[in-house]
Amino acid sequence: MTAKRPSRIVARSIRCVLLTALVLLGTDNIVLAESTSIFDTASYNSEKISEIFMLVLAITGLIFVLVIAAIAVFVVRFRARRSETEDEPEPPQIYGSWPIEIAWTIAPLLIIFVLFLVVVRSVNEQRPTQAPGDAVQVRVIGNQWWWSFEYPELGFTTANELHVPLDESADPSSVFMQLESADVAHSFWVPRLAGKTDLIPNRINTMWFTPNATGVYYGQCAEYCGTQHSKMLLRVIVETPSEFAAWVENEKKPAVNDPAVADGRALFLEHSCASCHTIRGTNARGTFGPDLTHLMSRQTIGAGAAENNHDNLITWITNPHVFKTGCYMPEMKLTAENVKTIVSYLESLR
Repeated sequence: MTAKRPSRIVARSIRCVLLTALVLLGTDNIVLAESTSIFDTASYNSEKISEIFMLVLAITGLIFVLVIAAIAVFVVRFRARRSETEDEPEPPQIYGSWPIEIAWTIAPLLIIFVLFLVVVRSVNEQRPTQAPGDAVQVRVIGNQWWWSFEYPELGFTTANELHVPLDESADPSSVFMQLESADVAHSFWVPRLAGKTDLIPNRINTMWFTPNATGVYYGQCAEYCGTQHSKMLLRVIVETPSEFAAWVENEKKPAVNDPAVADGRALFLEHSCASCHTIRGTNARGTFGPDLTHLMSRQTIGAGAAENNHDNLITWITNPHVFKTGCYMPEMKLTAENVKTIVSYLESLR
């Protein structure tokens, strides 16, 4: 049985403390908290961030131990005895020592200077302004309360679930993102893949990350953006290059035109659904809501508000506020039969 690295033991201990705090505070999303641990890194970028965190933790931990040890020594060694207090109620007054004062001034300055250099180097490395030539480029737009992911070089747009390829090269440059906001300030944060980057109205920010393990990685808008901020979840799906290529090939296709659900397609286009949503290959070209061209390829609806299945789609169209109070998706006031017909059409969009 191999021994665990000290850094990993420390990381797991901190994670247990944080999760315990979440339980005591009454959080209802412990699974999400566990799956977004900054200590369980899955990219080149998160590894660098974790290394800086452990460096800061080691330095501050050492200072904490030294201070507590000094206090303990002074309390025990220089505590007042009864005989001493009777003869001399006030201890001798000793005023400043230049060597000591210079030492405890220079030492913190040196520590701050070292941390400053480390952080600046990491920030400059992870905040490029231009995409490397071989990077997958994604335009990310934050909306109240969902995410739009546009792949400009690949020619399609999707929503709420970002697909990226596993990086198998020696040069870490696989995903480059241009971050924008359609309304208020948001913040893109997937802890296991990269640090936070804000999405600011009328401003373009950039970030990149290089995933080194396949899987589904969860994130969250990290800037309060309104009533449903907590339900503006992120899913980043890291796939092998072949799986990503197959996904891209499917996403490039227009929506399926199945004659069996022609009635639902007609109802969708007749109502205001087509004014808010895009379905490529149809007259629906709205941009206010998510692109639905391949809706059923996604795991959730409403940016993680509910699982993407038949019953939840019916509820979402009938009354979306059941899942997301205050969202801008209106109640369509359709008959139950019409809702089922539209859902049948939506379920063909794979």
